[in-house]
Amino acid sequence: MKISKIMSVASALTLSLALTSCGGDTANDKKNDNAKAPAETSESADNKAEENKDGEAETPTGETVKVTMVTDEGGVNDKSFNQSTYEGLNAYKDEGKSDFDYIESHSTAEYQPNLESALDSESDLILTVGYALYNDTVTAAEQNPDQKYAIIDNANIDKVENLLGITFADHQNSFLAGYIAGMKSESNHVGFVGGQVSDVIDRFEYGFKAGVKQAAREKGTDIKVDVQYANSYSDQAKGKNIANQMYQEGADVVMHAAGGVGIGVIEAAKENDKWVIGVDRDQSEEAPDHMLVSTIKGVGDAVKLVIDGLNKGEFEGGTTKEFTLADGKAVDIAYAKNDLVSQEIKDKVEELRKEIVDGKIEVPQNEEEFNSMGYDK
Repeated sequence: MKISKIMSVASALTLSLALTSCGGDTANDKKNDNAKAPAETSESADNKAEENKDGEAETPTGETVKVTMVTDEGGVNDKSFNQSTYEGLNAYKDEGKSDFDYIESHSTAEYQPNLESALDSESDLILTVGYALYNDTVTAAEQNPDQKYAIIDNANIDKVENLLGITFADHQNSFLAGYIAGMKSESNHVGFVGGQVSDVIDRFEYGFKAGVKQAAREKGTDIKVDVQYANSYSDQAKGKNIANQMYQEGADVVMHAAGGVGIGVIEAAKENDKWVIGVDRDQSEEAPDHMLVSTIKGVGDAVKLVIDGLNKGEFEGGTTKEFTLADGKAVDIAYAKNDLVSQEIKDKVEELRKEIVDGKIEVPQNEEEFNSMGYDK
């Protein structure tokens, strides 16, 4: 018997708070035996898509949009982009502009069955979070052409008509974070911890390394960059072990782009009294005395734009929407409130930001571009 994992918003919020208070990973791996698909009500039935003359579902305009979110293995309490998506959806629910459920994945094997369960909610939009869900999302979209889908962090490579890809120029704000790391480093030795090797994390890694190189040129010295991948987005202990080793070998700043693994990286920074750089959302509250800056991926803002479109009966299926530094808060950085970064460095960061937006600085997205642009020299 298949147990549906769709949780109501109320239970989702309760779970999120509970996980935060418990440290997340252990509680996050437990099944919620009481979680089940919400019963269909007359209100939800009224909000369902109506069939047009071509047999395709149309979202009724001016009504509450129903969204079902499917997370990657990091879960909603990853303090990263899954959590940002959840928070964005919850904020819009509070404004009366959407209603949502979520299904939390604990492993890649759960993606396909979770997408099947998502259909039970009869939502206007099924939203998958994380590039790792791309293949399963494409399969689900092709099998259910009347259902609208959107995926965070992956382009709609196959141009599936009922799928919208949403991507972010993570290499651009990672460049700024790398510059800050390089300028702040006293040992001229920094580190980068990735989740799993992919085109997405390549953007973080090589954008960061290019920013460090920019700082090295200004300082007139070499800056060593350690790079290691955890091959996970949820193993906090592994993240902590990797960061501990980097700090003990001389790095004094480490950036992570690893979802829930990053929680362990942050803990290592605090225990070693070193600096860390957060990812995807402002993570300064996790380490206010050690977090230099966080790269911001405005997933919540992107999702709101999609919902606004659905409220107007609009959906850009078959395409990809990319957000860049030029879009402001959708791709940005957030400094810690303790002003660990000097105003002089901040002013230079704003100059670099403008040069990136204006196209005067090209930021690499992968190793090939990093080398061809001369950052390897």
